[in-house]
Amino acid sequence: MTAVTRPFLDSLFGLTGRRAVVTGGSSGIGLAMAEALGRAGAPVCLVARDASRLARAAARLTNAGVDASTASCDMADAGAVAAFAARAADGAFDILVAAAGVNPRPDMADITGQEYAATMQVNVHAPFALAQALAPGMAARGWGRIILIGSQQSWSAFGRSGAYGVSKAAVGGLTRSLAERWSPHGVTVNCVVPGFVSTPMTRTVFDDPARARAMAARTMTGRNGEPADLAGVAVFLASGAGAYVTGQMIAVDGGFSVH
Repeated sequence: MTAVTRPFLDSLFGLTGRRAVVTGGSSGIGLAMAEALGRAGAPVCLVARDASRLARAAARLTNAGVDASTASCDMADAGAVAAFAARAADGAFDILVAAAGVNPRPDMADITGQEYAATMQVNVHAPFALAQALAPGMAARGWGRIILIGSQQSWSAFGRSGAYGVSKAAVGGLTRSLAERWSPHGVTVNCVVPGFVSTPMTRTVFDDPARARAMAARTMTGRNGEPADLAGVAVFLASGAGAYVTGQMIAVDGGFSVH
């Protein structure tokens, strides 16, 4: 039996020569995916609004041998997103991971129009703007990868889904529409659907041990997720191995969605 060789794995999953930009890259799932892409060989630009957290995240990646840079941008500010997207379009990025997100938790009966609009801006409009800016360049070069982040609430309502659920359902539709437009030009577009993962956004739930145990019990693996659980799927979708996967919503959830 022939041993698996490093050149073979590099031909499938290596990202040397590719450049990645990751929003929400200063923490949580975004940071885990950014580190994975970087360790697979891609220089990575981390994007978030907090400059100090960005600096710490970049230092972590640099210590892991990743070529990391940062850009400060608040995805809630449509003007700032448009300006950043214009700059990024000149950066010849091959990979976009749109991981920035917000989850305000007012009941749907109580949420204000302003809160609703802010949620849609960060979770839907910002990824759309970035994809609109970067996809044409990717297509012109004949190679690109766009990875969006969905939610269990992309598929079902639970846990007071509210505006967040609306936005993440929209991310599924955005994935399919972008894939339909750009896949003929070598640009794949997919959506990763995490399970219940320990991140700054979910900290309030993890601070309640009973609620955390209840969420773990809904999985098939018997545990909740960690950001590192999303590393492999990011490399797969961003690499040559994922060239024939597009328009998909891929669950990485320990069986949560089918249990």
